[in-house]
Amino acid sequence: MNIIELNEITKSYTRGAEELQILRGITLHIAEGDFVAIIGPSGSGKSTLMNTIGLLDSPTSGSYTLDGVATEKMSDNGLAQLRNRKIGFIFQQFNLLPRLTAMENVELPMIYAGISPKQRKEQAKRMLTKLGMGERGHHKPSELSGGQQQRVAIARALAISPSLILADEPTGALDSKTGIEVLELIKELNQQGNTIVLITHDHHIADNAKRVVALRDGEIVSDTRGDAWSVEVPKLEEAHS
Repeated sequence: MNIIELNEITKSYTRGAEELQILRGITLHIAEGDFVAIIGPSGSGKSTLMNTIGLLDSPTSGSYTLDGVATEKMSDNGLAQLRNRKIGFIFQQFNLLPRLTAMENVELPMIYAGISPKQRKEQAKRMLTKLGMGERGHHKPSELSGGQQQRVAIARALAISPSLILADEPTGALDSKTGIEVLELIKELNQQGNTIVLITHDHHIADNAKRVVALRDGEIVSDTRGDAWSVEVPKLEEAHS
């Protein structure tokens, strides 16, 4: 079963009298339980594609079905509700609220989902414990290392048992050792059945995925599994340089 079905997706913006085309007829289907890296240099359209997949932005044309739900005719409120139910986000800068504790940050998506306070606290504690942060629940982000903050962010992403985990450069703000630990954790989540879509510009990060989709100039230029995709990487990096 496909959890993501993007068909002929385009996205353009108007800048004065000029129309700027960002995505050019993207068709991409991702199966439940897969681990897909979307890679491309700056300006390739990967951030716009991420925003489309994450229901943070709507395409100019084309269709998008998320976990069996057609999204193109939904209202902004309907998209927000679907996003909250179906997608867990992991961001490069963690996006934790500084005044809240780790526990309270993990509870946030469950508040929006209308889950009771008791159940929220139990689930938040369970997720933090699962990620080795059970004893840090009452610490605020400023009291945690970068790796610990990212673990809290992952716990928050998992809190509502989403159909999809969308990770945007999840190791970009971490040192190499901690980045490897976070990637191993994401791979473990995939092995447990979670569907992962990871956005990156780094082919070393993309190496961790089962499938790699490479973008250039708003189009998919390769879509491969295993090591075969790496043939495209020098071309992408040359385009970036």
